[in-house]
Amino acid sequence: MNSLIQRTRSLWMDWASPETAPPLDDDLRADVVIVGAGIAGMSTAYLLARAGQSVIVLDAGPIGGGMTARSTAHLSAALDDRYDELIRLRGLDQARLAAESHMAAVDLIEEIQEAERIDCDFARVDGYLFCAPGDDPEILVREIDAAHRVGLRDVNWVDRAPIKGSDTGRCLRFPRMGRFHPVKYLAGLERAIRRDGGRFYTARAVAVTGNDRAVVETDGGRRVVARAAVVATNSPINDKVSIHTKQAPYRTYVVAARVPRGSVADALYWDTPDPYHYIRLQPGEDDDVLIVGGEDHKTGQADDMNGRFARLEAWTRERFPDVGDFAWRWSGQVMEPIDYVAFIGRNSVDVPNIYVATGDSGMGITHGTIAGMVISDLVLGRENRWAKLYDPARVTAKASGEFVSENLNVAAQFADYVTGGDVSSLRGLPSGEGAIVRRGLRKVAVYRDDDGILHEYSAICTHLGCIVAWNPLEGCWDCPCHGSQFAPDGTPINGPAFKPLASVERE
Repeated sequence: MNSLIQRTRSLWMDWASPETAPPLDDDLRADVVIVGAGIAGMSTAYLLARAGQSVIVLDAGPIGGGMTARSTAHLSAALDDRYDELIRLRGLDQARLAAESHMAAVDLIEEIQEAERIDCDFARVDGYLFCAPGDDPEILVREIDAAHRVGLRDVNWVDRAPIKGSDTGRCLRFPRMGRFHPVKYLAGLERAIRRDGGRFYTARAVAVTGNDRAVVETDGGRRVVARAAVVATNSPINDKVSIHTKQAPYRTYVVAARVPRGSVADALYWDTPDPYHYIRLQPGEDDDVLIVGGEDHKTGQADDMNGRFARLEAWTRERFPDVGDFAWRWSGQVMEPIDYVAFIGRNSVDVPNIYVATGDSGMGITHGTIAGMVISDLVLGRENRWAKLYDPARVTAKASGEFVSENLNVAAQFADYVTGGDVSSLRGLPSGEGAIVRRGLRKVAVYRDDDGILHEYSAICTHLGCIVAWNPLEGCWDCPCHGSQFAPDGTPINGPAFKPLASVERE
């Protein structure tokens, strides 16, 4: 995946440049082939290479150039969907394992960056969960009780979060969470993986098959054959339907601004609305950077991005009056599983050597690190106490309402086949922009390049056939059903689609 094609740039992209691997120009063999060089793929590659496995990592873009580079990199065991709700859906024992695994992920990141001497700005910080105005404070009462029940006994009440410009009221403190620079961390993992014999190549996977052996075929016609394959592409490209009915794609938005050193306490902060706000600090050379995210919506189902940024900035200024100009604005995509826990492990019992990692649920960095631990154990034939919790084949009966709701939303998107286009005429379409137009019985995705030339593609997503929508912020085509994203020229830049939009002749 290559989210660097999108227009916005995160703070991490500006402060560290992801490295591009050489192209795959031969058929190769390895013990394990990993598709996707984000936090999940790289964590898995690191642990397998440390265990003596020969590993090949493939990615269509730079190492760490996908959604990991668009994360805000909260290292936290405070679930964004709340332990109270997870206990209801999965039971107390499974919720305990979730808390244990997320804390273990933060611990592992700390251990790795120390052992490998990765300069990635890692620090242990506290996290604070506070109520938004008008929200029921009983939310926090239920959550602290749930946190203690799942084993987070040191979560405690404090009178207020340490935000100088805002009295949050009584809130919960989650001690010893963490923060770091995700792209710098992945660069350190890359060095360690190469040291241990791992290999990296730039190639787009177009097929992943398994059983006696795992085979990854690429768009350049080359193949990698291995004992096992891991698909860590944010949204799986190998699974056509099953996982995609159990998770939904959401766009989330982030703003960042410099603040005077020491004016904001170095901590993680979250409030309680839906969508909620998530806040952290990143140290700079002379000052700090305050990072604030939120304003989520279903992918491909909104076009008011500037308004969302404006609301984030206004919310931030009201609570953090020392912020300067907002130098960074970016968006990312979050995959939300219906039962709030990632899908990590064997994709299917029928194909035991194909593994997936997806469904980050706003916890992408820790879920990606957990993926490394769970999948490496499964590949090496070791027991893993968290494998059942994250099993991609699971069915959570108590999440059936969310399952029905999300899939009805997907079904509703097919009504776009009979609606009109975004515009009736292309004469007013600006350079660098796209729009959907109707041509008789079909819809066409039209992009006008910087030279004023129109380029036309089928508007039908190559995954399961939904009609894509133009994203004016990122300058790409978004699928409102399962989150596939395509560059203006139809090239896939995020799964589950891996085939480009079909070109059509201009009429």
